Amino acid sequence: MVKEFMFRGKSLDDLKKMSINEFIELIPSRRRRSIRRGITEDQKKLLEKVRIHDKDIKTHAREMIVLPEMVGSLIKVYTGKDFIPLHVTEDMLGHCLGEFALTRRRVAHNAPGVGATKSSSSVSVR
Repeated sequence: MVKEFMFRGKSLDDLKKMSINEFIELIPSRRRRSIRRGITEDQKKLLEKVRIHDKDIKTHAREMIVLPEMVGSLIKVYTGKDFIPLHVTEDMLGHCLGEFALTRRRVAHNAPGVGATKSSSSVSVR
C-alpha cells in the first residue's frame, strides 16, 4: 500500500490548484516573508521555464523556494563551479533549491605532502 503524500494536511493535487498566496500560508515564516517581498527576475524566468515545461532548465537562483508547480521537473542548480541536476520531489516543497545542491565538498586528506615534518613523512601511506 502506497502512502499518499500530504503537506500540512493537503495533497499534491490540492497544492497545485492553490495560488502562490494560498501556498505561502503553509510554509515557514522566513520563506513566506521572502516571497511576499517579491521574487527576483531570475526567479521569474525560472518559473516561466517550469510552466512551459522546458527540457533544459539551468538556474543560478539558489534561493528560489520550491513551489508545487515545480514538482516533477528537472532543474540544474549552479554550485559556483558547475550545474547539479536536481529532480524536484514533493518532499522538497517549501525548501530552497540551494539546500539540495551543495557548494562544498567533503575534504579527503591523503598522504603527507612535500615539506612535511619528519614524523609525519615516516607514517606508512598504506
